[in-house]
Amino acid sequence: MKPGYLSLHHSGELSVRASQAVSMLADCRCCPRECRVNRLEDERGFCGIGRKAVIASFNPHFGEESPLVGSHGSGTIFFAGCNLKCVFCQNYDISHDPDAGLAAEPEELAGVMLRLQQQGCHNINLVTPSHVVPQILEALPIAVEHGLRAPLVYNTSGYDSLEALKLLDGVVDIYMPDVKIWDAAQSRELLRTRDYPKRAKASVREMHRQVGDLRLDGGIAVAGLLVRHLVMPGDIAGTRQWMRFLAGLSRDTYVNIMDQYHPCGEAKKHPHINRTITPKEFQSALDQAKNSNIKRLDRRTADFFDQIFKNLH
Repeated sequence: MKPGYLSLHHSGELSVRASQAVSMLADCRCCPRECRVNRLEDERGFCGIGRKAVIASFNPHFGEESPLVGSHGSGTIFFAGCNLKCVFCQNYDISHDPDAGLAAEPEELAGVMLRLQQQGCHNINLVTPSHVVPQILEALPIAVEHGLRAPLVYNTSGYDSLEALKLLDGVVDIYMPDVKIWDAAQSRELLRTRDYPKRAKASVREMHRQVGDLRLDGGIAVAGLLVRHLVMPGDIAGTRQWMRFLAGLSRDTYVNIMDQYHPCGEAKKHPHINRTITPKEFQSALDQAKNSNIKRLDRRTADFFDQIFKNLH
């Protein structure tokens, strides 16, 4: 299965999309923040990133979901800066520091994509891309001209602009959003935006409309939606509500329920999240997925789930 961006490139549409996206930087509305700064002149808004994307790191990653990793890893590109400011961010030093890396010209970003493909990675995994969609689209035709053929993974917080997502329609093969906090008040405190739940639900719906349920070829993801959900202390994330939402989208939604929460960044300033989760809390989250008729859990999650129920009987 060929990535969708190849046909868009051959028709000339990919370059048109790139131009449209770059024009958004002049009065920036790349994400729901709509800071309206002129990033073409290197002005900085909430995300802290100006004209060029900042690459914090890139490498074959073997800690991602099993359909992305395969035998050769997922080709992750971590972008510095973020349009959220999650107080508990597991990549706090990158997301909260827009200078945590090297500012990349389009040719350099294209070169990074190609290098990861040459290393045998199954995909190009764009981590925290919402605020640099124009820069990604600007680099992509260059990468295609030099042989890029790997599927694109859009690895996002879920706080995305529908306008930007529509420019990615047919470009992104695999959408991988987080669904973080369901409650608006908790979202305002912990993510620094009250409208995250509304925006994330709209974004995930649009992503599913574009690519549908996750599809595999020989166990490797080639297209579709893969959703992450981080279980948090005291069910702050609203697992039940998110699982019902995802099941309503499709019972074949592929979900990774994650148990690795630990206090990072500024979490110690928020007593209700200044601890790891308990095995009971994680089991409860898995129960919520099962009770909501979520049928496709990431293999590691599913194995853990099976083991729990085996131990209960």
